Amino acid sequence: MLVIRPIKETDYPALLQMAVGSGIGFTSLPVDEPLLREKLAHSIRSFASDIDHPGDLHYLMVAEDTETGEVVGTSAIDAAVGMASPFYTYHLGKVVHASRSLNVYNVVETLTLTNDYTGVTELCTLFLQESHRQGQNGRLLSKCRFLLMAEHPQRFNDSVIAEMRGVSDEQGRSPFWQWLQDNFFSVDFPTADYLTGVGKKEFIAELMPKYPIYVNLLSKEAQAVIGEVHEKTRPALRLLEAEGFCKHGYVDIFDAGPTVECPLKLIESVKHSFKVTISIGTPKDGSSEMLLTNARLQEFRACVSHIELDSSSQQAVISEQAAKALEVSAGDSIRIGALRFEQ
Repeated sequence: MLVIRPIKETDYPALLQMAVGSGIGFTSLPVDEPLLREKLAHSIRSFASDIDHPGDLHYLMVAEDTETGEVVGTSAIDAAVGMASPFYTYHLGKVVHASRSLNVYNVVETLTLTNDYTGVTELCTLFLQESHRQGQNGRLLSKCRFLLMAEHPQRFNDSVIAEMRGVSDEQGRSPFWQWLQDNFFSVDFPTADYLTGVGKKEFIAELMPKYPIYVNLLSKEAQAVIGEVHEKTRPALRLLEAEGFCKHGYVDIFDAGPTVECPLKLIESVKHSFKVTISIGTPKDGSSEMLLTNARLQEFRACVSHIELDSSSQQAVISEQAAKALEVSAGDSIRIGALRFEQ
């Protein structure tokens, strides 16, 4: 069984291993020891903080295999992006060039550099080792964040976003960045991605075009990937779309991957999750497999397990294995949610 919990100091070696394995384009896990250690420490401070509003807080969780004790995945929430350093995105818009006298009317797409998402909550750092990409593990790792936000909504912004990884090849070459590199930056995509991941974003303001970019001036290869996701990211995008997330014309400044967003209160797992009081036993045959969380913060735990549910009385039976994973006892309340929502 996989259990999701807040990261702790002893998880650093596993965090570093996952940063190496996540590859180029996974900006939120750069292979940089000081930054990873600060990210870990920032998360520990965030979970321990006593606040009632969003702020510069980072909640980093890991997936632990309870049979082996191995840490095999990460999942995180940034409560309010852009508070410590600028959060850049491109917005895809339109301008019209028209002449009534010449009977000319042209609509041209543009990319404009913005900080429009400053202060919103971001889902980030979702990574699962290939050895555990099976069953409901991916859904658990992604969706547990929604139940955490449902239980503690005051800690998060009313709007939630997720930046989806854009198109790049196995060597980390991005068609979109290649055009920017050739014309403005003169540094390759892996270097730019790494610098951003370690917080050295000054070069963006210094070298990024100050005016809107006309999309039709980009190379055909760059135009083709605007708003498209990396093939390995498609399952994550489908899951978020089923939760109510959609595109609003914002794309990443490096690989042009789409940003999707949804109001917190309209996220399906937030809307439909609810709390029940538990007893511990053996759920009957035919019981539902659901996402379970212990409804705490600093000692947050989440897992997937079968549960015998009596909705009318808000009572439920969970197994001893699930109770141990969640660190709960009979009579405690847990928050539960569905594993799937159909689009």
